[in-house]
Amino acid sequence: MRVFGESPVENAAVLSRTCFVKESQTYPEGFSGKHVLKAASWAFPEWDEALARDLVEEFDVPLNRRIKKLSRGQRSAIGVVVGIASQAELTIFDEPYAGLDAVARQAFYDRLLRDYLSHPRTMIMSTHLIDEVADLLNHVVVIDAGKILIDAEADALRGASVTVAGVHTAVQQFTGGRDVLAWDSLGGLATATVGGLTAEERDAATRLGLEIHAVSLQQLIIDRTPGFAREGNAS
Repeated sequence: MRVFGESPVENAAVLSRTCFVKESQTYPEGFSGKHVLKAASWAFPEWDEALARDLVEEFDVPLNRRIKKLSRGQRSAIGVVVGIASQAELTIFDEPYAGLDAVARQAFYDRLLRDYLSHPRTMIMSTHLIDEVADLLNHVVVIDAGKILIDAEADALRGASVTVAGVHTAVQQFTGGRDVLAWDSLGGLATATVGGLTAEERDAATRLGLEIHAVSLQQLIIDRTPGFAREGNAS
């Protein structure tokens, strides 16, 4: 592996430009939140102390309590502060929302996007909550059982498939000869997920009385990767 064109192993020049926030980050015995942030300020040359203080206040991080006494969500909040305030050129978040409630997760996404717009850099986020982060993603990689199944621009994936729904016979007629990613039926009704449609194909579907719906990024990934629900991962 090469990072910034060099091997990252025991390479201070590379590591000082790289911040990796793990899902279950471990810290030295006796460390409190303030010790973590102080160590981070030494490790990352671009550390933004004012931003760190702002994030600590927003996420209500108890800096004087020992890490082992914090809840899972509070430990995750410290990781969020470190990852964003590091201003590292390569910032990697591994399931950064672990333990955060819905409000805190949304606050994290908002701050992450705001910081990226102010200080553009490469951010990699490993997550299973695809729909929550869909609007943040520029590029999607799906890994299943060690194999890369999807490696594409997010915009290309968003327009790659649609779902058509209606009377079973009409859906069957429309999808005949097409590559169907997913099929579901109930009584006389059916839905099918197919590749993106041209204007002419949309008109044909409308004439058959079919409804056309956009497919969410998460649903598209599930349809394309049967093993995703078991152990898939996207970043």
